Amino acid sequence: MKSPGDIAQHPIVVMLSTTLVLAYASLIALYPAAIAPELAHSLGVSSSAVGLQLSLIFGGAILSSLVGGPLTRRLGPCRTSQLSLALLGSGAVLLSVPTLLSFAIASLVAGLGYGLTNPAASLLLVRFTPSQHRGLIFSIKQTGVPLGGVLAGATAPLIAVTFGWQAGLWLYGALAAVGILLLQPSVSRWDDQRTPETSWLSRPFTGVALVWQHPPLRYVALLSLCFATIQLSISAFTVALLVEDLAFSLVDAGLVMAALQVCGVSGRIAWGWLGDRLRNRFLTLLIIATTTALGCMLIASMSASWPNVMVVIVLCLTGFSSLGWNGVFMAEVAQLSPHNRVADAAGGCLVFTYSGVLFGLPIFASLHSWLGNYPSVFGLLSILALASISFLWLAHLQHSPRPSQ
Repeated sequence: MKSPGDIAQHPIVVMLSTTLVLAYASLIALYPAAIAPELAHSLGVSSSAVGLQLSLIFGGAILSSLVGGPLTRRLGPCRTSQLSLALLGSGAVLLSVPTLLSFAIASLVAGLGYGLTNPAASLLLVRFTPSQHRGLIFSIKQTGVPLGGVLAGATAPLIAVTFGWQAGLWLYGALAAVGILLLQPSVSRWDDQRTPETSWLSRPFTGVALVWQHPPLRYVALLSLCFATIQLSISAFTVALLVEDLAFSLVDAGLVMAALQVCGVSGRIAWGWLGDRLRNRFLTLLIIATTTALGCMLIASMSASWPNVMVVIVLCLTGFSSLGWNGVFMAEVAQLSPHNRVADAAGGCLVFTYSGVLFGLPIFASLHSWLGNYPSVFGLLSILALASISFLWLAHLQHSPRPSQ
């Protein structure tokens, strides 16, 4: 009979566990965006201002990503994942307090938890899963982000109109404790290589320095800054776009958001498979960037006269690309990372990724205030998609091909 330690190191168990932790992080991050009009009314702010909450979450994620690599080595990836869940659950409960100050603090706390998910997951996946399928495996793990969006879009509006918007946050806060308990049997196996003497506060920019000193990693990180801005803008403002500019009801808009996220889940798996199949993740990312740019241009042309079915089709196809890049990106980061520095490289790259959200969403909200409608601002996102193509080309020029790890 297999021991809990043996079960914990099975690739499917590792992949499923890291995926669910990331899905929970995404659910907490996107819950407010899924009920933006309702929440905006309760807080006395505009719907675009609610979208800025994601910037605060990813501001916290940047802070924890700076130390994510060394902290993961010190605590071990399992304890780090449990710490992540504790911070996310605490943030969820605090988000239910209807004041702007508590809302801001809660977002930062949840963001600290969000930023710890990927360094721990990257270390686990590289250690316990087969390298020849790494693109697909990382992509399946990254489906946790749109999966969390699906749960937020499908449940948040319904809970809000039935029980009040705080009820969902209390429920999801309690789920963190369940997740921590479920991970406990894996501690002995996952954390058996941790180094407790690792200093995690003295050199917080170690990961960023590692990324910047390796040109391929540097340009892939800058690519992720562009992609993250597009992805989170679409996730944060789709409901507001549908309700305010395209005459959808709140519940219908939430369901469209859920459908878009489902397409993101499908996209992550499909793009990960394609990257492994082509043995060329640069080309895969190029296709993603091009199709995302086209999708944003189509959204820019939307109006209330569009048939609802066409709106849904365009948004879902755009989500297939714009929400589907992360697994290919994370697998490429693992491939480009120096030996035994995977967690550091992941944390360093994610500082750039989360910076795209931190700075991109306030710019999006400001552009909305200036232009007065969401379709026009979505159209401007195509510029970022085109800029990412340049970073891809620079990364490709700097990269010396080597066999898959």
